[in-house]
Amino acid sequence: MLASHLREMEADGVVRRVSYDEVPPRVEYSLTEDGTRLNDALEPLAAWGRDRSTVRRPGEEAGAD
Repeated sequence: MLASHLREMEADGVVRRVSYDEVPPRVEYSLTEDGTRLNDALEPLAAWGRDRSTVRRPGEEAGAD
């Protein structure tokens, strides 16, 4: 599952894959410039999600996960 997501993000130009000819095999992934820009664009959404996780909704009890 993870490998297919990484391949898709590589095809979309979000991550860069570097494969090393070693035993055992080693592969490294890093964000491309577009990936970094996407990460920056998604940060406000992540902050919203973090804020929402600390907000109690009406009828919820403390510690009721």
